[in-house]
Amino acid sequence: MNANTCFRFCVGRADLHATRLLSDPDAPAARPLAEGEVRLRVQSFALTANNITYAAFGDKMKYWQFFPSGAEGWGCIPVWGFAEVEESRCADVATGQRVYGYLPMGRYLVVQPARVNRRGFMDGAAHRRELAAAYNQLLFCAADPSYDAALEGQQAVLRPLFTTAFLIDDFMAEHDFFGARQLLLSSASSKTAYGTAFCLSRRGTAVPTVHGLTSVGNLGFTQGLGCYGAVSTYEQVAALDPGVPTVYIDFAGNAGLRRTIHEHFGSALAYSCSVGGSHWESLGGGGGLPGPRPELFFAPAQAKKRAAPPPEGWGPSGFEQRLDQAWQAFLQAVNNPSQPWLTIRTAQGAEAVTAAYQQLLAGRSDAREGLMLAL
Repeated sequence: MNANTCFRFCVGRADLHATRLLSDPDAPAARPLAEGEVRLRVQSFALTANNITYAAFGDKMKYWQFFPSGAEGWGCIPVWGFAEVEESRCADVATGQRVYGYLPMGRYLVVQPARVNRRGFMDGAAHRRELAAAYNQLLFCAADPSYDAALEGQQAVLRPLFTTAFLIDDFMAEHDFFGARQLLLSSASSKTAYGTAFCLSRRGTAVPTVHGLTSVGNLGFTQGLGCYGAVSTYEQVAALDPGVPTVYIDFAGNAGLRRTIHEHFGSALAYSCSVGGSHWESLGGGGGLPGPRPELFFAPAQAKKRAAPPPEGWGPSGFEQRLDQAWQAFLQAVNNPSQPWLTIRTAQGAEAVTAAYQQLLAGRSDAREGLMLAL
């Protein structure tokens, strides 16, 4: 693919099944660099159910604004991955540096580095300044203590999801689990859900029972992870004790399932936490439900709180240290040689990316697999 035939993979904002390739606005042939700008060449990126959540909440949570498509009705889904500095007109960023961060599903990204330090920089592009800072940071791989070249796939697939999981665990503990004796996690085979269960399991007996809900097809995998205290299928919700004080952590976003759980537990439901939308075709509002109104969990807000100075936060270095310790422990479990939780599959090209996206959108992805793609 040369500079004159570069594209970005875009989807219909009103119909996520619709896809098309649009010209890459940041390709060398499309625009020269201005003073202070850097052109990144996207090397590879992960595609997970989390990216489907970005698309499903694209308008509500402003995810479409990170990498504008330039075409009415079409959006470029943000992804996490790796890129290389191909061209630089910023004195603080050298060509050849490898970076990790929030990228478009394309070949190029022009950024405007701001607040450059040893670890990386923020993208100061005008259209991103008002968006969540957690998504605007690009890290230099050579200075990132969590980076391991041999585990790039695991980092791109799992690191963003695990960061959210770590913050959910922290949020629940901060609120003393809302007095619940049971934490009920939907889409329990998903990577963010089992990352949350793993973080909770590290607290030992100090937490309520962590109960995963999953499909029949993913039941064996979810049970085999060993980080849930109990696992049930969605069809077994009616058999759960409705009197147990429960917190519902919703990674599926399925409105029908949410209503079933709210009606089943009623006043015993202590808190309802909305995280993701892996069941994107069944999304719906949270109004008119018995029990507490579902509250959206926004990971960047909790991260900002914990990176603040004490006493409210741990400070930036304290936050990074705690997160890295948990991440390293998680990687050991994920890469257990006798029973690994994840296998990385790679694919390249527009057809491969389209096929992988449609499979994920249809809910046909393998819970044991992580996708690393490139256009």
